[in-house]
Amino acid sequence: MIEKGVMAPSKVERKRSFSIKNNRQPEFATVHRVKIEDVNQIYEVACSVGTAIKDPYKGFLIDDYLSDPEYYKNMFAKAAEELDHFYVAKREGRILGFLMAYPKDKLLEIDPTWLDEIVWDPDFDYGEKTKNFVLVGKTAIRSSLTGKGIGSLLYTRLIRDVKAKGINDLFGETVINPVPNFASLAFRIKQNYKLAGIRYGNYKGRKVTDLIYHRHI
Repeated sequence: MIEKGVMAPSKVERKRSFSIKNNRQPEFATVHRVKIEDVNQIYEVACSVGTAIKDPYKGFLIDDYLSDPEYYKNMFAKAAEELDHFYVAKREGRILGFLMAYPKDKLLEIDPTWLDEIVWDPDFDYGEKTKNFVLVGKTAIRSSLTGKGIGSLLYTRLIRDVKAKGINDLFGETVINPVPNFASLAFRIKQNYKLAGIRYGNYKGRKVTDLIYHRHI
């Protein structure tokens, strides 16, 4: 549910090509850090899975991006300029999906009570595992391209960069109320996340319940 972040851009960007498997033939995507010129396509991707109607089986972003195009484009533009771990997957110039993630210090600048609002699993060692971490704030794939491995490609790049900084703990949030995001839950299992806690809060006037997942990388 994080909407913006503040971080200096990385100095060196490397592009990597990955194969995306589908039922017919491989497609090829390049994963790289976002550029400001990507914003309009990123907004298109967000609109494809972030509308007023939430489909729990196809996955969704919690916002209705169609409701205020200027606001959301500005939000993505700000993140593109300031957020280090903001990636896009492209094929032939078309953005297929994106991922935004926040290191602990920047997360707590934006949402100072995030850690305090979580009801932790009694068996989860949150004291140790929250010393230095990254939270995956948003992952979105064009609605027509879900299930083709694009999200996994984005995670591969994120994990590579995060581990290079000596960070070994990832967190993610999955909405279960007011509408459960079953597609996101399935992806957490696929990515070997473990349930760490639950968080109750208000988001833009709505009561929202999130499951908090953790992955050691």
